[in-house]
Amino acid sequence: MSHLETFNQYRPLLFSIAYRMLGTVTDAEDMVQETFLRWQKTTEATVKSAKIYLSSITTRLCLDHLRSARVQREQYVGPWLPEPLLTQKTPDPAHTVELADTLSTAFLVLMERLSPLERAVFLLREVFDYDYNEVGRIVNKNPTYCRQLVRRARQHLTSQRSRFEVPSQRQEQLVQQFIQACRQGDLQGLIGLLGEDITLWSDGGGKVPAALKPVHGAVKVARLLLNIRRRKPPSTRDLPAEINGQPGMLHFVDRQLCRVYTFDFANDRIQSIYIVGNPDKLKSLTQDLPDNQ
Repeated sequence: MSHLETFNQYRPLLFSIAYRMLGTVTDAEDMVQETFLRWQKTTEATVKSAKIYLSSITTRLCLDHLRSARVQREQYVGPWLPEPLLTQKTPDPAHTVELADTLSTAFLVLMERLSPLERAVFLLREVFDYDYNEVGRIVNKNPTYCRQLVRRARQHLTSQRSRFEVPSQRQEQLVQQFIQACRQGDLQGLIGLLGEDITLWSDGGGKVPAALKPVHGAVKVARLLLNIRRRKPPSTRDLPAEINGQPGMLHFVDRQLCRVYTFDFANDRIQSIYIVGNPDKLKSLTQDLPDNQ
């Protein structure tokens, strides 16, 4: 196998690690490209495991990026949300569940609450199934210490999120009903789809109008959504799409993608709504859309 073929074999894995670490498609692609440049300078015969070696480069690049970007994210205007990623359904139901669990906006938002090293170690062990010796080699830490970090991260994440599974088919129905209620201006119908303690986050990055603080409660969220809808022109369209492994919604005005909605579900209701309108975070997704959108 050639040098390039070896790298291409692991490219999807490297992007998966980088995207979950950083929450942005463009930055993840940059990390993968930098990994490739460094791989080109490596003599493959001296590498015991290309997978571990490449994973190490990507992970360490992501750690450096997160540390340098910390101040920038602290100064971000309003809530910072991950960049939405257009995904596709898979015929394997088990893989679909796994994909949604580790790609969902809710999961990536929780990742933001971990330190960069905790995030790296948790993802490598719990999502990508590296053993602790491999994790230690990748992040250059003692395996025992890595085990402690994973346990701490797992406890923190478990305490932050209750799991109430909603079947994927029901999730799709809820999104369709959500779109219909917004389109018809049906306040009571919309409230009935939302959990009583729902929270809405809106990421405009200071570049487009967005709520600067999370909005809580079904009535407040529903009224906000319908007030926004009333100000939209007739050319507004809302289309369902799979975003980050779960049913989501694309919001178009004059055929231009303006916002992406993703959802978290619990107790047969929409539990969280994440709206990304920052145009910088929509560029990659827009390029992946079919021309007929």
